[in-house]
Amino acid sequence: MVDEVPIVQSVDRAVAVMEILARDGWAGVTDISRELGIHKSTVFRLLATLERRGVVEQHSETQKYRLGFAVLRFASAVRSSLDLVRAARPICDRLSRRTDETVNVAVLEDDEVVSIHQVNLSSSRVTVDWLGRHTPLHCTSSGKMFLAHLPAAQVDELLAGPLERYTPATIVDPDELRAQLRTIRERGYSSTLEELEEGLNAVAAPIRGPDGTMVASVSVSGPSYRMEPERMREVGAIACEAAEEISRRLGFLGDPRVVAAD
Repeated sequence: MVDEVPIVQSVDRAVAVMEILARDGWAGVTDISRELGIHKSTVFRLLATLERRGVVEQHSETQKYRLGFAVLRFASAVRSSLDLVRAARPICDRLSRRTDETVNVAVLEDDEVVSIHQVNLSSSRVTVDWLGRHTPLHCTSSGKMFLAHLPAAQVDELLAGPLERYTPATIVDPDELRAQLRTIRERGYSSTLEELEEGLNAVAAPIRGPDGTMVASVSVSGPSYRMEPERMREVGAIACEAAEEISRRLGFLGDPRVVAAD
């Protein structure tokens, strides 16, 4: 039998309160207390905390609560990721078949990148599951692509270090990384050679939203014996084509080369 993961009771109760409000619309402290079987003072503290964050709001006359506008921000963030995956899925499928490698779509989250979609339709099927994993900026193809499009002051802060060395090939010198970022902006794609994991190479290209801002990356990764340095230029060009097609599906109608440096 698998051990259950410990839960934080207050968080669990807060989510239960939100579920009741999502179902019923307006609800009072007494109603929620009765349904959850917890004291009214506990429910009141939960609601007060959620109200402070804008997650719930209180009716001035009835004193009942409903979900607040902050929930719309959460929903919008999820919806935008879903829209991105929906737009990218068929192009990623073709890209995986064309390169015979693993394809990922990743977004920036704080100072890391996280994969939100992965496909491997290659004949090999040997792959690492990156879906949902957070990876560093300085030693991944997607991370370097984001770094190449961030404001200089933010890049300086992120590269202030010390940067972690994951393999002998990991670049931890900020000046060397900045030189790479200039090259990435010029050629339109990024690449890594065994910098995060030994034996793994990758390239990435920028996916842009309607206003031309980079919103995600699409990467192609594979074992170094297949993704050899001589092949990176070809795969990088193919990844750029795929990224441009996804960007068009998201509403970007400009020339990606014009906004390459953001």
